[in-house]
Amino acid sequence: MSSTRMGTRTRSWFPVFRMEEKIQLKNFLGDTGSIDLQIRLVAGKAGLDKEIRVGDINRPGLTLAGFYDFFAYDRIQIFGLGECAYLRQLTQEKKREVLEKFFSYNVLCCIFTTDEEPDRFFIDYANKKEVPVFVTKKDTTKFTSSLIYLLNEALAPSVSIHGTFVDVYGVGVLLIGKSGVGKSECALELVERGHRFIADDVVIVKRVDESILMGSGSSLLKYHMEIRGLGIINVSDIFGIRSIKNRERVELVVVMEEWEKNKQYDRLGLEEQVYTILEINIPNIVIPVRPGRNIPIIVETAALNQRLKRLGVYSARELDKNIQESLKRRDAGE
Repeated sequence: MSSTRMGTRTRSWFPVFRMEEKIQLKNFLGDTGSIDLQIRLVAGKAGLDKEIRVGDINRPGLTLAGFYDFFAYDRIQIFGLGECAYLRQLTQEKKREVLEKFFSYNVLCCIFTTDEEPDRFFIDYANKKEVPVFVTKKDTTKFTSSLIYLLNEALAPSVSIHGTFVDVYGVGVLLIGKSGVGKSECALELVERGHRFIADDVVIVKRVDESILMGSGSSLLKYHMEIRGLGIINVSDIFGIRSIKNRERVELVVVMEEWEKNKQYDRLGLEEQVYTILEINIPNIVIPVRPGRNIPIIVETAALNQRLKRLGVYSARELDKNIQESLKRRDAGE
């Protein structure tokens, strides 16, 4: 399916598979990637199977004081110095009343910052209601900043796309097309020429911002590539650590398709073509494949051309402008 609007042709006909935007507490807080949240579990272990579905956090200061309107109980609850100081100054009777009300909601989990320890009343209620409680040494500001970053990464809208993803001159190039058209072979040649391999067969694309898509490989197929007639190879083992990359921004989609004799292909590049992924338009070109065509060199050139476009340089448009001006001067008798 394709459409043309304002000189831009939009494509999105290859199948993509939407992935669920949720993650279990035990998976998220147990594997925080490159940022160490420095947390430890102190209560509510039975609730670690709960799922995080919201990428925001909540400071329950007003809630503990009795204002339960708009209580975001489905978010991670952050107990900083203010919340802890408030709980400490309560009498035992009042504290029981406050915690009874607080834990009557289906609270996702609680995290105490600045190495503040929840008292036995809090721990008892958390264990009873199966609400995981963590403690971190980090101060509230730094911790929440790291946590929000990780939540946005983990819960970012994502899709799984059948294709091959490579970093060519710093441009993330997503190669897509029918099975057997030569995507993996093209990527292999690009790696041989010094570019970096990211993923083959299954490419996970995440929308980490309103205008940014990041692509990576699946954890199961990491650094592996299938070459027909050769089998499965490990790109990192064969070409070295410099031949691979974990992820890259998706900046160009290259559709590889078998050459059709009677089909008209773009020869000027005046019309901008885009491929839509997760409601974001990515520059797109179609490369017809037939014997004798050096597809890797074409992809390299396309990547370099895309880098020029970042700087506002559009070669085809400049040539067209020069031709139009020349025709105007000729018609004016110059």
